[in-house]
Amino acid sequence: MLFRSVCGCAAGKARPAVGIALEHQVKPDATATVFAGADVEAVARVRELLAGVPPSSPSMALFRDGQPVFVLHRHQIESRQAPEIAKLLTEAFDHYCVTAKK
Repeated sequence: MLFRSVCGCAAGKARPAVGIALEHQVKPDATATVFAGADVEAVARVRELLAGVPPSSPSMALFRDGQPVFVLHRHQIESRQAPEIAKLLTEAFDHYCVTAKK
């Protein structure tokens, strides 16, 4: 999962939501944070990975096999509180982060 932002709504809603979501039993294998304006190369790489997805700060993306499978944009974060955002994330974790049974 990738989280990117430095803005106030990220601090007040998105960051706490990520913390709550990462307490869930099912979660991504790895997480990363990219800060626009500070991590210039990392942001450029994320924009490559999210080609066709409009930039949004804050935003969160979930990747599977190197491809984005879930993206949460600023407009989906601003109107919700941290527990609501965490619920969206954990639902995505449950859907995309479970290992396929062999």
